Amino acid sequence: MKKSLGAKTLVFPTPVWIVGTYDKDGRPNGMTAAWGGICCSKPPCVYVALQKPRYSYANIVERQAYTLNVPSEKFAREADYFGMVSGRTTDKFAATGLTAVRSDLVDAPYIAEFPLILECKLIRTVEIGLHTQFIGEIMDVKAEDAVVDDNGLPDIEKVAPIIFGPEIRSYHGIGRYLGRAFEIGKKI
Repeated sequence: MKKSLGAKTLVFPTPVWIVGTYDKDGRPNGMTAAWGGICCSKPPCVYVALQKPRYSYANIVERQAYTLNVPSEKFAREADYFGMVSGRTTDKFAATGLTAVRSDLVDAPYIAEFPLILECKLIRTVEIGLHTQFIGEIMDVKAEDAVVDDNGLPDIEKVAPIIFGPEIRSYHGIGRYLGRAFEIGKKI
């Protein structure tokens, strides 16, 4: 028997991403976001949903670009911090010691220390109640050599991304390997 929990933002997993932007004065900023995901295969697109009062909201609108920075588990503290203070009043990069790198492809910074980066050009915005969904075409994915496997793709266990538990407000690492996608189901 299932117990009704009501209409909530409660689904597992949600990502922990740092959205990289430049403000109107060219200062790098990052904010922690969990409302996001892949939304199209061709062209490759990803979305992130932000509220209008967030400092990064205006930055994305102004610059028409953002990066999604995937922190590894060892950066959980920094990722949490990026979501606790505003870029209006705090230089988050100076406070955390992380390095903002100017993208060559989009008008947004990425975080040098994080193992996986998506550089996105804004192609559409969708207003949805309290949030606006920013859909970005992925112009490039950058991965640290140390997390790339023999096939040239990021190894999820080496990236060690953080996931977020909405409503319960907790961070977690990824779980154990269960099997190869589009293969383990063939045994049924």
